[in-house]
Amino acid sequence: MEAHHEESTIDTHLPQQRSPKRLKTRRARQLAVAAMILLLAVVCSWIPGVIGTAGAAVLPWLGLGLLAVLITAVLVARRLIVLTLVPVLVWILAMAPSFPGLPVAGADGTTPITVSSQNVRAQSGGAAASAAELADNGADVVALTELDGESLSAAREALSDDYPHSSAVGTVGIWSKYPITDAEPLSLGLGWKRALRVEVQTPTTPLAVYVLHAASVRPGHQQDRDTMLAGLAEAVAADPATALITVGDFNATSADPALSAIRAQADWVRPTDGSLGFTWPAAFPLARIDQVFVRGLSVLSSTTIRAGNSDHLATVTSIAP
Repeated sequence: MEAHHEESTIDTHLPQQRSPKRLKTRRARQLAVAAMILLLAVVCSWIPGVIGTAGAAVLPWLGLGLLAVLITAVLVARRLIVLTLVPVLVWILAMAPSFPGLPVAGADGTTPITVSSQNVRAQSGGAAASAAELADNGADVVALTELDGESLSAAREALSDDYPHSSAVGTVGIWSKYPITDAEPLSLGLGWKRALRVEVQTPTTPLAVYVLHAASVRPGHQQDRDTMLAGLAEAVAADPATALITVGDFNATSADPALSAIRAQADWVRPTDGSLGFTWPAAFPLARIDQVFVRGLSVLSSTTIRAGNSDHLATVTSIAP
């Protein structure tokens, strides 16, 4: 009986002594798996096509998951800190082209130009309000996208007094306080025109302005958007203008591989308000799909504001030669 009692005691206590160690090992393994999954998700943002578009859309938010994994490693599995730092560093590398920048002061004798752009959401009835609010915010040039016939007429009426120079085609329009010349509708590889190039005669220098309303992205259907973005990059590359800005709804987040071609031709404008410049959806912005690129210009400031009742925030960029 005593031998049996002693054997029972040993069988009961040994598992209890090993249990905390097994639990710690299990947690470490789960943490390592989570870190590797997040690393894979970050790497996906570099892959061209559907995978890269999806990966780029969630890329900023993967940082929260990586932060949680890193904190957990510090608290319960310090031997995994180095392992968890790998996806964190890769995430920083992937996000670096999309991080905010700093405002700069304009050179003496130059006239800053403010360019505002917004997708006003067709059939929302808010184009006039958006146009008026962007004008009140001090825009010299107002670019609107996703215009239908009714919203185009409303915007024209709202801006006609202060912005006597304008041009529109398809779903895009531009209004300027300064004369507009050389207006050129652009199809960018599609069968219809959703982009426009004009030359704005600013007091300092002629400014080439591109306004883009890229085709929508839906699961399995993004070829039209990619074609337009590639066509835009080709147009900008061939443009002889020394000062150039491109604005509009690109339907591509800042890290999307589809923007690599235009990034090679112009500088992506970093938000200078300390944010990532998310523009959509306006109620709770989760992604920046309204982009600004410049060439031959200094970016004095760039931010986003609410205007009208659109589901997009507007971009407001102050530039100087």
